[in-house]
Amino acid sequence: MNRHVNAIAGRLSLRAPQRRSLELLDRITEVAPPRKAADVAAALEIIRSEFQSITDFEREFPSLCFALATGVGKTRLMGAFIAYLHLAHGINNFFVLAPNLTIYNKLIADFTPNTPKYVFKGISEFATDAPAIITGDNYESMAGSLFDVLLRCKINIFNISKINSEVRGGRSPRIKRLSEYIGESYFAYLAGLPDLVLLMDESHRYRASSGLRAINELKPVLGLELTATPFVETSKGAIPFRNVIYDYPLGMAMADGFVKEPAVVTRKDFNPAGMSVEALERLKLEDGVRLHESVKVDLETYARETDHAIVKPFVLVIARDTTHAGQLLKLIQSEEFFEGRYRDKVIQVDSSKSGAEEEEMIERLLKVEHTDEPTEVVIHVNMLKEGWDVTNLYTIVPLRAANARILIEQSIGRGLRLPYGKRTGVAAVDRLNIVAHDKFDEIIQEARKPGNPIRMASIVLDDTELESKKETVVSQSQLAGQLGLSPAQQTDNTVSSMGVQPPPAFQKPEEQQIAQIAWNVIRSFENRPADVPTLEHLKRPEVQAAIVKAVQEQQPVGQMELEGLAKKPDVAAIVAKTVELVTQQTIDIPRILVVPKGEVLSGFKPFTLQLEGMRFQALSDELWMQYLRTGGVEALVLGSGGVDEARLEDYVVSGLVDFDDVSYEGHADLLYEIAGQVVSHLRSYLTEEQARRVMRTHQKQIAQFVHAQMQKHYWEDDGGGYDVQISKGYTELKPSAYTHAVKEAPADYRDSPADKSNMAKYLFTGFERCLYSVQKFDSEAERKLAVILDRDALKWFKPAKGQFQIYYRQGADHLEYQPDFVAETKDAIYMLEPKKNKEMEDAIVLAKKESAMEWCANASTYALANGGKPWSYVLIPHDEIAGNFTLSGLAIRFRS
Repeated sequence: MNRHVNAIAGRLSLRAPQRRSLELLDRITEVAPPRKAADVAAALEIIRSEFQSITDFEREFPSLCFALATGVGKTRLMGAFIAYLHLAHGINNFFVLAPNLTIYNKLIADFTPNTPKYVFKGISEFATDAPAIITGDNYESMAGSLFDVLLRCKINIFNISKINSEVRGGRSPRIKRLSEYIGESYFAYLAGLPDLVLLMDESHRYRASSGLRAINELKPVLGLELTATPFVETSKGAIPFRNVIYDYPLGMAMADGFVKEPAVVTRKDFNPAGMSVEALERLKLEDGVRLHESVKVDLETYARETDHAIVKPFVLVIARDTTHAGQLLKLIQSEEFFEGRYRDKVIQVDSSKSGAEEEEMIERLLKVEHTDEPTEVVIHVNMLKEGWDVTNLYTIVPLRAANARILIEQSIGRGLRLPYGKRTGVAAVDRLNIVAHDKFDEIIQEARKPGNPIRMASIVLDDTELESKKETVVSQSQLAGQLGLSPAQQTDNTVSSMGVQPPPAFQKPEEQQIAQIAWNVIRSFENRPADVPTLEHLKRPEVQAAIVKAVQEQQPVGQMELEGLAKKPDVAAIVAKTVELVTQQTIDIPRILVVPKGEVLSGFKPFTLQLEGMRFQALSDELWMQYLRTGGVEALVLGSGGVDEARLEDYVVSGLVDFDDVSYEGHADLLYEIAGQVVSHLRSYLTEEQARRVMRTHQKQIAQFVHAQMQKHYWEDDGGGYDVQISKGYTELKPSAYTHAVKEAPADYRDSPADKSNMAKYLFTGFERCLYSVQKFDSEAERKLAVILDRDALKWFKPAKGQFQIYYRQGADHLEYQPDFVAETKDAIYMLEPKKNKEMEDAIVLAKKESAMEWCANASTYALANGGKPWSYVLIPHDEIAGNFTLSGLAIRFRS
């Protein structure tokens, strides 16, 4: 494999299907190098001998189609293709075709440096010398740079729909007109280039267009097509492409977690009989908005819990026609629809708009992902097609009459992209909801058909769930409340003042402002552990003097001008009081970095695989054809021409190097030894041809099977040990976020709730020594432990995600461990973890325990050296927690 494939895949963080596509391109350029005036028939024969899915290029030049599902990342893959062909083969000229104006503008933006989705971010060769971007709008003015030998490469981006309009009636496109500067047409200049590569985005949109026939005359050395739908719709049905080298359909993207999980939603016991069309539409629309409001809260809660940007979701309403869309707009803007809350949050997107109205509509539509743009409902008829790539569409309400298949295919395409680039594990964040009360059963049955790669989840909501309104409760520390601080990024659904709130520490606005400035200075001192190693050191006169000086320098000028008119606030006294609050309302939590002294080496020890449980069977020819015809995912992988490796062992090795902890360079000998064991096992009960089929069909599963066993034989050499470094002497307490039912008062933590099986729905308050006014518990054991802590500890709290930044190893991943409780007593600080008795010896629990114990040991060493308290990790069986036990007694019994 070309070294550039690994480099580019790593730098661009390519997903597995993107990397596979790049590997296939690498193989193609090896067996049929792209060059001008190549023998097309000979190239087809060579490629077809290895990739049986390719029966025709369907062009007058070698052209291959990569069919990747919506949301997987076709634009980034185009960037990878260009980077590879340029760096590995010295190709300098590229011609990118877009199907319409929307995608044309998007491609220009994505290929332009310093834009949010720049496709070459990470390619160092392009960092200081980016490719020249030549477009259908500026190619005439760019003619002067065409022969600049200093330009690394040139990327032409053109809109095929504009070319189609220019060639109507047999005319020549504008690109074929004579350019005075270059002495020929720009088209002729391109056609004469020795290394032009054509990239066709969403190629199914213009395969048979007259504009593309004109483009054929460019005679590129290679064509690369990208689409999510590798077929052309005709009156006689869909005609599949004959040059698909790689097919990664939507079903596989869903299974691999690269897109949202679509779900069809209905009401419990719903019966549309007797309902008018208008009443049914109104119900679906209102339920869609109710669901949207619930999702909106879930998204905000997740963002606050994980320190991600808050995503503003929106609802897509599909109308029958422009008249119907106008009626829906009027309804949603009325007072009777959710009390007029959506009057200024809805737009209508269709061909009925023109002039200034159309410009405003398009501007709002393009900014619908922005949190400061108010739109939360988009009504459309048929304008939203490929190229409108948003990640915050979470609810679709189809109100246009259609059969189930059309509803599935046309409704979900625009809403599958994930806002954070990957699944989060939180159902509401990872799900696309389609409200289809009257079509619910029909859609479910359609999704279950063997030929449909989309498996739809179903959600049935009862009236209580639909009517229940939620909000995001931000649980700030008591300290933040006393200082008058507010949560960042507040929305209409954000609540921060629940439970028993502490009184403000400073009554006067000017004093509160000074205290908040002092708090920011104290936060900055976190990063100076040599000067301020613990919170207690803030009380030292020299440290307080430094804080006072910094506060005075940061005081607003206007406040200082009032000196002669009012009594000047006592900055030193306010700082001293703020420091006292901070030390009382915080627990010393240092930020610990463990850094290797030398080079860390890692790998896997040789071992014998346990292969008795792996008995894959080869598919028969008849079954193979049946899978291809019905579009089944597994057979599509083989039928679409996965790489036919030279040796059977290569399938295993290729699959294993996709794991982050496996390096080909460092593990090649071991990998081939393990792969040999797999091949020998398959050959023990299969023929050579059958073994090859198994490898091609089940490569991913085999790699996962082997990799799981490799984990037990992982080794690591720390290169001489580790140094423990303290980057922060203490850290501010992070806010937590919870989803909670509106108007439901928090419960008293001392009272056991009625529904103990669903503890997460309760919000608790009433604490005296907790550093937060409200907390949530995952179990009854946690609530009982909180009762003990509030009685016996000086102060305690449940840490938010990211408070400690402790990581444990699970397989190839290093995951963050979030302790359940932290409590400080007169003599010690405890990190406490209640756990079900049967889980005490669980491998993951033990891995977390080991990491936590190491952290506590390092924290104790640091704290004791600076006059602080030692840390201990306490793992407690859930059935050992009761009100008659003390914190000290539990610590003695279960301290690790």
